[in-house]
Amino acid sequence: MSYPIYKHEKSQALFAKAAEIIPSGVYGHLGPAEGQFIPVSNWPLFSEKAQGSYFWDVDGNKYIDYMCAYGPNVLGYNDPDVDAAALKQLKLGNCTTSPSKVMVECAELLVDTVNCADWAFFAKNGNDVTQCAIMTARNYNHRKKVIFFKGYYHGVSPWQMKKDYPGVLEEEVQNNIIVEWNDIPALERVIAENKGEITAIIGQPYDHGNFYDNSFPEAGFWQKVREICDREDIVLIVDDVRAGFRLDLAGSDHFFGFKADLICFCKALANGYNMSALCGQKKFQSAVSGLSYTGSYWMSAVPFAACIACINKMKKLDTPTLFRELGTKLTDGLVAAGKNNGFDLVFSGAPALFYLRIANDDRLVLHQEWISECVSRGIFFASHHNHFINASLTEDDIKLTVDIADEAFKAVAKNHPELF
Repeated sequence: MSYPIYKHEKSQALFAKAAEIIPSGVYGHLGPAEGQFIPVSNWPLFSEKAQGSYFWDVDGNKYIDYMCAYGPNVLGYNDPDVDAAALKQLKLGNCTTSPSKVMVECAELLVDTVNCADWAFFAKNGNDVTQCAIMTARNYNHRKKVIFFKGYYHGVSPWQMKKDYPGVLEEEVQNNIIVEWNDIPALERVIAENKGEITAIIGQPYDHGNFYDNSFPEAGFWQKVREICDREDIVLIVDDVRAGFRLDLAGSDHFFGFKADLICFCKALANGYNMSALCGQKKFQSAVSGLSYTGSYWMSAVPFAACIACINKMKKLDTPTLFRELGTKLTDGLVAAGKNNGFDLVFSGAPALFYLRIANDDRLVLHQEWISECVSRGIFFASHHNHFINASLTEDDIKLTVDIADEAFKAVAKNHPELF
């Protein structure tokens, strides 16, 4: 079967208008620049509606969405149970002078669900809670320096960036130390060189960075990090903003067999309703309580109601098992389609957050071309980021995805006869 190539005239026209009145038109990872939309003409830049595993752009093109709004769509767009809970709460109240009792109910559910959680502190974005975690650590042990793992991304605050980024001062990152992932000797060395000065180690549960194959921790890695933190009174922070609840409903630290001091959640918390949460062990509760840190909408009630419904539904569906099964079936099919057309498509990371790379070309040019061919036929992948499985994805969706991917491989092969 041949799949039609989408056109994006309305999307391009709307982007031109947006670029006049919004910086970059669409900024950040949702925009064509950071999103690596190559060529831009092949990509939808604005959506019209979404349902389940699909969204439609302003030109009426329909996509199976494997970016899931870069993670928040965990159950399916417009999930009826989550939306019903949110609407019910909206009719009662959302942003009120005194927070709704549903905030307490949401915190109780998180404490009952997350392995390391004795409390929950709420905000809006992943950046809010990773920053809160570092501030909590510094308030706890009164130290400055933070250890990151190479390739890290923990948000957009200046201290989380690099000193050569626009608008970032050298002083804002001077207390950051970067070590290689899975390198315990290097970790021990920098801790010894900065004895008594390290406030925290912050890391994603496994290395799921951009532009390279994702990798799991080596056997015993996190257990050794946990031992080092206990020995040196360093706060161990897990950034579970991206992977949280997709590997294990008790937290990704639980999945890998250790216990974080502080753990950060956001994307999968409430199926697109805007909230994040920092959870942690009891001994850090007074440290986070002592911070001067809040926001105008951090206690809005609707997202808490959505979160409760979302977590309970994830438990009912056993979404980590579901995502692993669906993700494995999908990635197996994609890898096979690549092989059938002479391409070495590499899958890495967890099936629930799969990362793809065509290994025939180290420059990723072929990979970007294949991604573009998929997108222009109705499969929304990203060229350099991990992808996401959501609970509304069906067997038919997976079959269609593999069929379109196969046709996209054939298109790339036709464009590059020199490879075959």
